[in-house]
Amino acid sequence: MTNEVPYRIKSIAEYHELRGYSKPEHPLISLVRIEEAKFMIDKSLMLDFYSISNKRGLSGKLKYGQQEYGFNDGAMFFIAPNQVFKVEHGSTDEPADQPTGWMLLIHPDFLWNTSLSKNIKQYEFFGYTVKEALWLLEKEEKTIDIIIHNILNEYHSNIDKFSKQIIISQIESLLTYADRFYNRQFITTEKANNMMLERLEKLLDNYFKDDNLITKGLPTVQQIAQELNISPNYLSSSLRVLTGQNTQQHIHDKLIETAKEKLANTNSSISEIAYELGFEHLQSFSKLFKAKTALSPLEFRHSLN
Repeated sequence: MTNEVPYRIKSIAEYHELRGYSKPEHPLISLVRIEEAKFMIDKSLMLDFYSISNKRGLSGKLKYGQQEYGFNDGAMFFIAPNQVFKVEHGSTDEPADQPTGWMLLIHPDFLWNTSLSKNIKQYEFFGYTVKEALWLLEKEEKTIDIIIHNILNEYHSNIDKFSKQIIISQIESLLTYADRFYNRQFITTEKANNMMLERLEKLLDNYFKDDNLITKGLPTVQQIAQELNISPNYLSSSLRVLTGQNTQQHIHDKLIETAKEKLANTNSSISEIAYELGFEHLQSFSKLFKAKTALSPLEFRHSLN
């Protein structure tokens, strides 16, 4: 996806045409059924409008920016304007079941002069920082479906001066519930994240004990993520939640911890320690050490006496 130029869809009407839907009843907002689409779009996309969807029975992966995650029944996705994404469908060796669900498309112009015009940006799930879809419990999905039903009724009714505000209030309710459900999801996955942190610590301990630093240099974020069988972005975002630091910062902390042990417990020179830690240049090691500890390696060693 990195080298693929995304196809930009500028209007909701254009999206309807590409997917084979009938013309939208309103140029700035639309609510469609997933199963009624006649065509797929097998390319990277960039929309000029918001997309909120709940897709069931759809296998494959969603590439969102430079990250990806799988999805299955009951997965909700929130995509903001100018974000790049692509749905990569599963194997075509066997006929897939017809996916179902709905998609709500909202152009930013529809939000003008409403409370959502600015407030919609406060929802973090409209950004690349959220690395996973929203997995709905059965009772949560029923709550969301009621809101969607209310929007659909208003969308198909005769538009009057109250229609827009009624739809906006329903969208606000949908986003508030989604925020609550995401919070539940993150609490549920906290245990799994803590287990991941334990695996990371063990992996780094083993890496720093061996001669890997001399022969291979410092482990990269990509190498660590591959060992843990998760994406680099998901690893860094999870660590930021758990520890307040990303993966690179975590690796550097482990490096400084090892450096302190060598400075305190060996007679090796600063240059030798820098080499043992995978640094080609002493200056690079000294600069990082001082940035982390406010002391040079030599000053730290002298402070122990």
